[in-house]
Amino acid sequence: MSIVVQLAYIFSALLFIFGLKLLSSPATARKGNMLSSVGMLIAVVVTLLDKDILSYQWIIVGIVIGGVIGALVARLVAMTSMPEMVALFNGFGGLASLLVAWEGYHRAPESVDMFIAVSTVLSVFIGGVTFTGSLIAYGKLSGKVNGKPMLFPGQQIVNFLILLAAIAGAVVFSINPTENMPVFLGLLGVAFVFGVLAVIPIGGADMPVVISLLNSYSGLAACATGFVIQNTILIVTGALVGASGIILTQIMCKAMNRSLGNVLFSGFGSGGGSHKAQGDVTGEIKPVSAEDAFILLEAASSVAIVPGYGLAVAQAQHACRELAEHLENNGAEVQFAIHPVAGRMPGHMNVLLAEANVPYDQLVEMDTINPIMETVDVCLVIGANDVVNPAAKEEESSPIYGMPVIEADRAKTVIVMKRSMAAGFAGIENLLFYKENTRMLFGDAKATLQALVSEFEN
Repeated sequence: MSIVVQLAYIFSALLFIFGLKLLSSPATARKGNMLSSVGMLIAVVVTLLDKDILSYQWIIVGIVIGGVIGALVARLVAMTSMPEMVALFNGFGGLASLLVAWEGYHRAPESVDMFIAVSTVLSVFIGGVTFTGSLIAYGKLSGKVNGKPMLFPGQQIVNFLILLAAIAGAVVFSINPTENMPVFLGLLGVAFVFGVLAVIPIGGADMPVVISLLNSYSGLAACATGFVIQNTILIVTGALVGASGIILTQIMCKAMNRSLGNVLFSGFGSGGGSHKAQGDVTGEIKPVSAEDAFILLEAASSVAIVPGYGLAVAQAQHACRELAEHLENNGAEVQFAIHPVAGRMPGHMNVLLAEANVPYDQLVEMDTINPIMETVDVCLVIGANDVVNPAAKEEESSPIYGMPVIEADRAKTVIVMKRSMAAGFAGIENLLFYKENTRMLFGDAKATLQALVSEFEN
């Protein structure tokens, strides 16, 4: 049976790898998700059969409860709430790894050697940090916790001392795990506290990086738990999630001009530096009506649409796709310019537009659209803010200076669809709104897009 199990694990691991590869493109993401799910199903079934379980009663109860919750979440959670749902999933993944490692130690502490002790410590600490950190991320994303960075004097020192305490406790526990249950519980408490302190200094604008990092943490915790219970497929799966999460985190950091060290050691997104207040900005706001915007769009031969979180909030993706179709029928070339951190989660905009059946070949990355932005007749910015702010290029004192942005201001005409003049997540003035070639189209994104569609249909 052991050979069959190992072969099944290898097959599952291959499905995970191919699934991850397919997830790199919106066109194949669903197939990748299905392959990975099949791989996990095979791994779970084979593991249950291999362990000679006497009663499946509670396992079936868990499957039913989890299946019902998963089905409800898939059906009821709005696309705008996906980031906070992912944060919760990361947290519960870390908690699950923590509990499994804890149970393995609690069941037979006398049989725990140095290697297993170290693996247990890693699983418990990383899992605990992931759990409480993800809860804070969920709170910030959902508005239940203040999205602004929460800082206090000596925060870096406190975090450093907590890490030293965790390392010291891990060493003491690993030397003699049999008689150090109090140290183990202390490590658990330290992990929970550190998870909170690591995320509260991070502002809401930087949550995409945090989600990616916590996702990586959940994978590393699972990998460590795999060593604790000596399960090969859990080690492989955890390593894949951990590695892919770190890579995605680095991509997000680059897209937001942040360093990974800031993410790991707190103080991240604190909004250091000054920026211009509204009274200091040169230029003036030039509002337009839907009718005026229609005239500009009708005359355009090329249109770049830049979606942001405001598009998701208004659930305007379908209306946006309808407008794009009318523009194409009118002879315009239409592209959707996607910033890596548009929305509140990596890939958020891609999924949102795919849900509305926007063709994949119309989705272009920031590095593709920026070199040709000067040739674009109209750049239509829908609910995006910080990711199109020229302050990232022009204002050295700006908190987002150096952050790669979609250079919408270089288009011949810019139409910004926005509810009001409120600042984005970074809490700073957007210089794009005051540019000579910018027109502001105020109102709900969905209603405004529908008005533009009506103009084309009349």
